[in-house]
Amino acid sequence: MSHHHNDSNQYYYEGDQSKLYSGIMNHHFNHDVKSAESKKQIGRIWKVFWILLIVTVIEVVIGMFFSHHMPHGLVAFFFLALTLLKAGYIVAIFMHLGDEVKNFILMILIPLSLFIWFIIAFLADGNYWLHINSTSPVR
Repeated sequence: MSHHHNDSNQYYYEGDQSKLYSGIMNHHFNHDVKSAESKKQIGRIWKVFWILLIVTVIEVVIGMFFSHHMPHGLVAFFFLALTLLKAGYIVAIFMHLGDEVKNFILMILIPLSLFIWFIIAFLADGNYWLHINSTSPVR
């Protein structure tokens, strides 16, 4: 059993956690929500929202209206590029990778790109294996 103290922050973590998000425990720590620092952070959140919304709307418009009139490879390229753009932006902002040192960013991105290459290589190899087995004469 946990001990609930009305004045303790521990109470909010063990008890009614809705109070954590209701403004009782503000993550700005003694800063007013209307302060310049808070407004700057809120502005940054809205900027991220609008950028991700615009990229998503572009993806939807391409998928709904232009995908039937474009070559399949070009549509796939646009979707892959826009998806990677969104994923990179999300990682940079929400996972704070954009604030890190260049060497740390490279330490994350190089193995990730090699892992993606690994997946593509195995899919291509599997596709080749299926093609060879389906076209070779049965013995």
